[in-house]
Amino acid sequence: VQLQASGGGLVQPGGSLRLSCAASGSIDSINAMRWYRQAPGKQRELVATISSGGSTNYADSVKGRFTISGDNARSTMYLQMNSLKPEDTAVYYCNAFISTTRIYWGQGTLVTVSS
Repeated sequence: VQLQASGGGLVQPGGSLRLSCAASGSIDSINAMRWYRQAPGKQRELVATISSGGSTNYADSVKGRFTISGDNARSTMYLQMNSLKPEDTAVYYCNAFISTTRIYWGQGTLVTVSS
């Protein structure tokens, strides 16, 4: 599985961005896809999960502001981020989970929230 993340950039506080993660390869084997982020000097944290059945979960810090979704026809996962805060500044990574021994990562896309 190959993952290509895109959509990061500079946005003002309160603004919105949509991240995309295009998947290719053995995508029929994917059981869940996730977005993680890593802020400078901090550990990578899980932001949102979408299962192959469409169920979703979010970190408390982004609930009500971020929405994870998938487009099977385009083999792409999205993260719609609204009401962005400076503390959302991080490199965002997409992740595909097949099994505990088959986990794949995209290259990361930088989101900077600043005035």
